[in-house]
Amino acid sequence: MSNGKIYLVGFGPGAQEHMSYRARAAIAEADVVIGYSTYIKLVQELLDGKEVIRKGMTEELDRCTEAHEHARQGKIVALISSGDIGVYGMAGPTYEVLLASGWRPGEGIEVEVVPGATALSACAALVGAPLTHDFCSISLSDLLTPWPAIARRLEAAARADFVVALYNPKSGRRTGQIVEAQRILLRHRTPDTPVAVVKSAYRKKQSIQMTRLAQMADCEIGMLTTVLIGNSSTFMQDGLMITPRGYANKYQPSGEVKDGEQAGRSLSHGLDGWKMDVRERLARGESPEAIARHFDLPLTEIESVMKEEPAHV
Repeated sequence: MSNGKIYLVGFGPGAQEHMSYRARAAIAEADVVIGYSTYIKLVQELLDGKEVIRKGMTEELDRCTEAHEHARQGKIVALISSGDIGVYGMAGPTYEVLLASGWRPGEGIEVEVVPGATALSACAALVGAPLTHDFCSISLSDLLTPWPAIARRLEAAARADFVVALYNPKSGRRTGQIVEAQRILLRHRTPDTPVAVVKSAYRKKQSIQMTRLAQMADCEIGMLTTVLIGNSSTFMQDGLMITPRGYANKYQPSGEVKDGEQAGRSLSHGLDGWKMDVRERLARGESPEAIARHFDLPLTEIESVMKEEPAHV
């Protein structure tokens, strides 16, 4: 019997117009479609004539095992997920199950990951442009990840001034995690930091709440919600949440380059420029500890600059 194929399909937010052509083609080609019951409902019109296997919320590994077993029988399987199946999705667990069985890429069952628009990009599109600069995503679900690890990630992201997207922020049983996340973030963000709380983006029950970090935990939040928290530059205007790309660091509003900056070149406080500033501060008698506080960096970073030979231009 010939080996089958597993498509790991991310079909985006759920609306048909946001599903990729490749995702549609993969589902159309499949003999068997496997997914969480809610995901199956979202693509129901694409499933005529197919064997459909519905699974519950805690049956993720069962989905992977079912996909493997059907593919071993020579069938083409589509294991589906909303968003991007490689982002908090089923791609990782499926590869783990396959590798544990002795499967190797290029041998036997063929596997293809079909990417889709993930929740954070879909939600961001609905509220403006909050992800225009550096951002990270953190899941607040402690079902599989110890809370201290989640707390460390929140602390690091908040301190580093990332825009933060929170996945799995709250459920019927997990109600305290979003409150703890808020408390950690408020150690490094002002209470009026813009926040967007988006539920079921591009689906029938879509809802959007624009708020501030101080009120974030009071919003209606559930498992179908993604929470977008701005950085120190993010602003809210006319109902839009915007994170500047950073052009104001180099250019005047007129478009002219600011004094000391050059178009197409690193900022004056880029990789080399900030080190020059450190050396100038040291020469003026500032202590390494004071410089570390000024740049909000570990003392070891300043000590590393002190050991380097200055670059000659």
